Amino acid sequence: MAKYKLEYIWLDGYTPVPNLRSKTQVKDFASFPKLEELPLWGFDGSSTQQAPGGSSDCMLKPVAVYPDSTRKNGALVMCEVMMPDGTPHPSNSRATILDDPDAWFGFEQEYFMYQDGKPLGFPVDGYPAPQGPYYCGAGFKAVGDIARQIVEEHLDLCLDAGINHEGINAEVAKGQWEFQIFGKGSKNAADQIWVARYILNRLCEKYGIDIEYHCKPIRGDWNGSGMHANFSTKHLREVGGKAYFDALMAQFGKNMEEHVAVYGPDNHLRLTGLHETQSIDKFTWGVADRGSSIRVPHSFANNDWKGYLEDRRPNSQGDPYQIASRILKTFSEVPTK
Repeated sequence: MAKYKLEYIWLDGYTPVPNLRSKTQVKDFASFPKLEELPLWGFDGSSTQQAPGGSSDCMLKPVAVYPDSTRKNGALVMCEVMMPDGTPHPSNSRATILDDPDAWFGFEQEYFMYQDGKPLGFPVDGYPAPQGPYYCGAGFKAVGDIARQIVEEHLDLCLDAGINHEGINAEVAKGQWEFQIFGKGSKNAADQIWVARYILNRLCEKYGIDIEYHCKPIRGDWNGSGMHANFSTKHLREVGGKAYFDALMAQFGKNMEEHVAVYGPDNHLRLTGLHETQSIDKFTWGVADRGSSIRVPHSFANNDWKGYLEDRRPNSQGDPYQIASRILKTFSEVPTK
C-alpha cells in the first residue's frame, strides 16, 4: 500500500463565474486509484457561497481522476458538488448535461497571461505594437520567453495527466494563448477543460503570473478571448443532410438568447461583429466564415452536411458544462426522423 495525495477539485458557488477550489486528502491504495474507489468528501459550503453557516456541509463526488505528475503519488480528482442527501447542488452545472456517450466536444480555450496588472509583454505604460505578428508567432519580440516556457510546461503536465490536448498556439493579441481539448461523451471534454484550467492556474503560481479568462480584458482594437465549441452527435456525423442541418440551425437561432446567456459573462464586449465575431444580437451560419455565429467547415458541407460544427460564441470565461448542456438541449429539440 502507498499513500496517495488526492487533490479534490470543484467549482464554487460564485456567479457569474465559478472559481476553482481544491484541497488534498491522503489515502492508502495499492496502485493508482480507480474512480470507483474514491470516497465522497465533505467541505464547508459556507466559505464558497454554497451553503449557509448554520447548515454548511456540502459533499464532493468524484467524477474523473487524473495522474498528477507534480507530486509523488499524486492524483487530480474532478468533483461534482452534491447536497448531503445525495442530490446535485444548485451550483452543479455538470448535472444538467444530457448523458450522451456519442456526443463529441472540442473546446478551444483562449486566455491572457497577466503580470503586474497588465498582459504579459505589455510595456509599463501604453500598448505594444498593434496585433498582427503575435498570432502563432515565434521569437522574443512576438511571444517573449516566460510565456513559451509556461505553455510548454502546461502542455506536458496535461499530457502526463492523460488530458486529451490537441494543440497549443500563441493567439492574435500580445500575451494571449490558446489550448484545445477534445473528448468523446457529453461531459468528458468539459471535465478536462476544468482540470486543465486548474493545472494552468496552479502552474502560474510559481511564476508570479495570473491567468485572465475574461473575454475582453483589453478594450479597443484587440481581439477578445473565446472558447469556441466544436461539437457533433452521432446523427450529425453519420446521417446529417441539408434538411436536418437547416432544422438544427433554425433551432439554434430560435434559442439564440438561451445560448448566449450561458456562453460566458460580458460577451457583449466581445461579440461586436468585429475581430472574427458575429454581433451578439444576431444568429448566422456560414461555410468557413469566422464572422458567423456557427462556422461550417468545408469538410462538413462537402460531405453531404455531415460531421462537426463550430459555435464561435462561447467566451473564454464560459462554463463548459453549461455550454455542452445548452448545445445538447437544442439538439434534443430537433427530430432526427
